[in-house]
Amino acid sequence: MTQGSNLNGRMAFLDTLPPEARTAFEQLGSRRHYAGGDVLIHEGDHTQDLVVLHEGFVKVTVRLDRDRMSLMDIWIGGDVVGEGAAMGVGPRSATVTACTEVVAAVVPRSELEAFLLAHPEISLSLIQMVCGRLRRSDRLRLELGGYPVPVRLARVLVELATTYGRPDRNSLRIDVGLSQLEFAALAGARTRSVHKALGQLRDKGIISTDCRLTHVRDLAGLHKAALLGAPIS
Repeated sequence: MTQGSNLNGRMAFLDTLPPEARTAFEQLGSRRHYAGGDVLIHEGDHTQDLVVLHEGFVKVTVRLDRDRMSLMDIWIGGDVVGEGAAMGVGPRSATVTACTEVVAAVVPRSELEAFLLAHPEISLSLIQMVCGRLRRSDRLRLELGGYPVPVRLARVLVELATTYGRPDRNSLRIDVGLSQLEFAALAGARTRSVHKALGQLRDKGIISTDCRLTHVRDLAGLHKAALLGAPIS
């Protein structure tokens, strides 16, 4: 399962590759299956494998202190994770955990390096992907300081709906179960503020929530709450 680009230009890595290069890249490593809650990568580890996601969703978290974790991002089939350590930057900077059943290929650094030497165009694609993630992080930091919590939360929901939403009757179902604490981490806000903002969106009929699943009932209304242009139909 892979995704195309969304309103922020976010595109799964495999979707950026030409068909032949993608087919070759998908043959790398050994495939493994993970259940929801399994950890694919542990923060601080010195392993250097690249993990290529083929099916499912994962969340990326970093430890703030002994008792607190911060949710940094969510990635889907077609993305790669662990690219920093795989490229020799240092130990693992985050923990990657399966949100659903996940199928992923674990590619040893030596195999990746040999492949990239033979396919330099994919090296460029990897570099472009890393730069894109850095730009996205910079944009998110700017938004965290420039908008109030309801707008930041709405923007998080727009991105989740656009990237991970699945049609479900008269709504888009976000197939990533997130707690209010995790929503707060993505929006850079206190849990109490996010709880209030979610309630406001529910009261307006823009979203509904049930068992950690979120349904977007009014995508245009969500875009308006996020101070974004109308969604592309």
